[in-house]
Formats: sequence, structure tokens, C-alpha cells
Amino acid sequence: MIKNVHLKNIKCFKEQDIKLGNLTLLTGLNGVGKSTVIQSLLLLRQSYIQGAMKNKGLSLNGDLLYLGTGQDLLYEKAENEELEIRLELESSPPLFWSFGYDKDSDLLPILETSFENEEVTLFSENFQYLSAERLGPRTYFNRSSFEVKQQNSLGIHGEYTTHYLSVHQNDPIPNQFLKHPQGVADTLKAQVDAWLSIITPGTRLDISDYNDMDITSLRYRFAGDRDLSNSFRATNVGFGLTYTLPVLVALLVAKPNSILLIENPEAHLHPKGQAIVGRLMALASLGGVQIITETHSDHVLNGIRLAVHDKEISPGNISINFFSKKNRIGAVDHLVDNLLIDQNGRIEDWPEDFFDEWDKILDKLIF
Repeated sequence: MIKNVHLKNIKCFKEQDIKLGNLTLLTGLNGVGKSTVIQSLLLLRQSYIQGAMKNKGLSLNGDLLYLGTGQDLLYEKAENEELEIRLELESSPPLFWSFGYDKDSDLLPILETSFENEEVTLFSENFQYLSAERLGPRTYFNRSSFEVKQQNSLGIHGEYTTHYLSVHQNDPIPNQFLKHPQGVADTLKAQVDAWLSIITPGTRLDISDYNDMDITSLRYRFAGDRDLSNSFRATNVGFGLTYTLPVLVALLVAKPNSILLIENPEAHLHPKGQAIVGRLMALASLGGVQIITETHSDHVLNGIRLAVHDKEISPGNISINFFSKKNRIGAVDHLVDNLLIDQNGRIEDWPEDFFDEWDKILDKLIF
């Protein structure tokens, strides 16, 4: 598990530590550095996949993300042209990289590194990244045996989720903390149906393969008191169901010693569904899965807080990082506050702009 990320001269950060836990929330206003943390981890993995991690450099452009050139990555007011990333790990020595600067290049040379151990989870096959820009409802979804069967991937946009479900629907889920009691079995398909039924009552997936065209279709049925409805195209059903499906599947299939990076898991979900996703992430983290998520949802936060309150997860497993910035003469300071949550799910030190907009607006309406 990664316990801490240290960044120096990277994007908006002059020098910053970000404390991680089994479940880490990155929250705050737009443009304050949340995505930079996830991007830094993705840059390391992308460079490793491209074979550049040991002696070539930091690859800024690739399949995971496309950041441009060195001038897009270097901190604007850097006092020297050297970038650093340091990872503190739970059970092995820290990993450190120092990179040189080339404003026109998308490969920044390695100046110094301690990287030797390739068994770090960030570089293993037990990795999943879901971008904020996921695929919504489609009449069909593409298939990829390489991504699904060899890479165990849903695709960074969740584009292979339907194919993954088709292949692995009868596999038992590896994390028993996520087993829903109303699921007809502990298989992936049964558990997806069970959790989706809480988000939207009675929901059932209907997946069909068209091997001759290399596509998979996704349709939905809805259970009533006595029978199932006809199946409906994903394009004719609520957008949020298909949009959240990759998040749900990623959580259910994550094995122990996995790492999940998930951006905006709440997107297009109603408040109850967002709270359920928060609780699901908390439960998934109990099974040895490290989850790092960027969220703007107080409902996701409250779902996690309720899991703590109900003694489903220890507050020590959760790291809540609030990102903000402070203007001063000639500069802007980007700040990260690690907020403590107690055993009752309460956060005592509640900073300005941390999910407090409801209270602010209510005060104006009342007074």
C-alpha cells in the first residue's frame, strides 16, 4: 500500500505531501490539485508500461493520460528545473524519482531514482484506473480479449465493462466484504444485480455477445412483484446506471493487494446511489484493496462516514484530503489538509468550502 505521495515542482505544487490510506478521498474546489495527485501516479505507471521507468524517463503522453510536454508539468514558479516524486510504502523502502526538465519534450530524463522493485502494486496487473470521462449508454460496446482476458482491465473509460461482465459473470467475487445478502449467488453478475437493485430497485443486467461483429450489447430488465419486465436498450434507461457500472464492477472484482484510481464515482447518480457508492468503496477497502478517489460529492463522503459510524470500517483506514488555495502577494499557495474522522464518522475540524455549500445557502434562505 502507498502511505504517502510527495511531489515537488509538479504542476500546481511547489512541494507537497499527500497522506494516503486504504480508502483515500481527494476533495476540494476545481483547479486546486486533486487531479495532479492521480496524474502523478498514472505518469509513473505509464512510464513503467512503456519501459522507461528505470533509466529513460517520465513519459508524459500515452494510453493512460496525455499531459503535453515538460512546460505543462513543471511548477510555474519553480526555483530549479528538477521535478520529484516520492512514494512511501507500507512494507518496503520508499521509491524516489528525480527528473530533469525539457520544456519541449514529452519524456523527462531521470536524474536519480531508487526504483528497483517491480512488485509494487502500482506497476502490477492488480491495477485499475477509471477516468471521469467514462462511456455512457450505447447500443453496443466493443470487445477486447487482450484488455479483458490478459490485462484484466475495464478500460480507462469503462469501455470494456460489458465484455468483462460477459467473460467473468460466473466468477465468484474475491472480496467477501462486498457480498450483498440479497444476491442470489456470490458470482459477479449476481452481485452486480444485487447492488444495482439498491441504486435503482429491481434492476437486472441482460448481456449478449455478438462474436462475429466483436461487440457486446447491454440491456436492462426490471423486477416487479411477480415477474421481470421486457429488456430495454441501455440508451432508453437512466444514464447513471450505465455510467456507474464500471465503478461497481471495478470494486467487486478487485483482488487483495489491488489499487484502484477512480475519478468522480458519483457522476450521474442520484444522492442515494452516491451514498451507496461511498459505502461500497469503504467495504472494498476492507479486503486489502487501496482506493484513491477524487470526488465532489458530499453523499459519497457521508456514505463512508456512515460505514464508520456503523462500525463497518475503522476511521484509521480512511484518509480525507481537502485541497484549497490561498492568494498572497505575487503568488498562490496550494494547500492540502488531511482531515481526521472519529469513530462516530464525525469530522470535527470542518474547513471553509469543505462540503458546506448547503449550510451556506440554507443560512441565506432562512435569514
